[in-house]
Amino acid sequence: MTEGIVLGFFWGDDGYGLERAADRLADRLAGVGAVPPERRRVNGADTSPEQLVETVATAPLFGGGTLVTVVEPGPLVRYKSGQDAVAAVIARIAPGNGLVFLDPVDGSSGGRRPKSLDDLRAAVVAAGGEAAELKAPTEGRLAAWIEARAAERHLLLGRGSAQELATRIGGFVREGDIDRRRMGLLAVTELEKLALYRPGAEIAADDIRALVPEAVPASSWAFLDAVGNRRLKVAAGLLPRILDATPEPVLVAQLHRRLRELIEIADHLATGATPASLVRTLGQKPFRVDKLVEQARRWTLPELEAALEGVFELDLRIKGVEPATEAQRRLSVTLWLVERVGGAGLEAAAARS
Repeated sequence: MTEGIVLGFFWGDDGYGLERAADRLADRLAGVGAVPPERRRVNGADTSPEQLVETVATAPLFGGGTLVTVVEPGPLVRYKSGQDAVAAVIARIAPGNGLVFLDPVDGSSGGRRPKSLDDLRAAVVAAGGEAAELKAPTEGRLAAWIEARAAERHLLLGRGSAQELATRIGGFVREGDIDRRRMGLLAVTELEKLALYRPGAEIAADDIRALVPEAVPASSWAFLDAVGNRRLKVAAGLLPRILDATPEPVLVAQLHRRLRELIEIADHLATGATPASLVRTLGQKPFRVDKLVEQARRWTLPELEAALEGVFELDLRIKGVEPATEAQRRLSVTLWLVERVGGAGLEAAAARS
């Protein structure tokens, strides 16, 4: 990398970490000259290589340079011509200027990253720049991560406060459909709000309960996986948030689909099928088949059929001739959980696991 320039490519689902990585490069660029750099932020869909080169190719004569942050650079390098043009921009960054690419990845998508972005990362590294994947802290790590961010801000968290904050912003949800990109930013925002509430004093768990609203992501996959795994307590805990975001008929349809999948897999397993053969038979990805097989083994086939029959009855109650109140509909779903996911079959599922 040419002396006096900064260059970086950072990707991942840690929105807070991505922004701090850009800030760190800005601080480094500020150390090059006496005046802090001008910072410009653009989206990859709203700029072009020509516009970028106009900004970063000219060395500053007076004052500080310029750091351009390109968020979601995918559109810039979608085609070969764009890839070549961006490579030319990287080669022409003038001393005193900098360029950083931030690629926020939705961890819930589960999709493969485009090769064009991997090639852009390689081009940045080849030019002497930095590249790193930044992952959002999850369940077990989030409380410690919050404590570290609090220490950076000289905040004193009381016993259990970090765990309470992690819980209230959704850190306990582990399933893959949760978008964690803004979770760190949300945690830091809440810490700064709490600092104003308790300046110089210890922040207790009760303070967090009083000031921080529950922003737990409503995860349909988390709920369905809890049902499939017969984790009654987890499913019941998620149910109110799911029903706040999902109409009852839609939830019933999702339950019906999951139970049908488990019955199909249970049938195949009963005839000697293996998880590897089910990948071919069902045409699904191995990790999903493994998850469904694990869930199917927690039920007997009669239990699954009874649960599916219960879903039909639940659908009839929800769509009955006489309209049910919201409380009655929610009670019906809760009773189905207790009777079909819990009940006597739960003890057998625990014994099998």
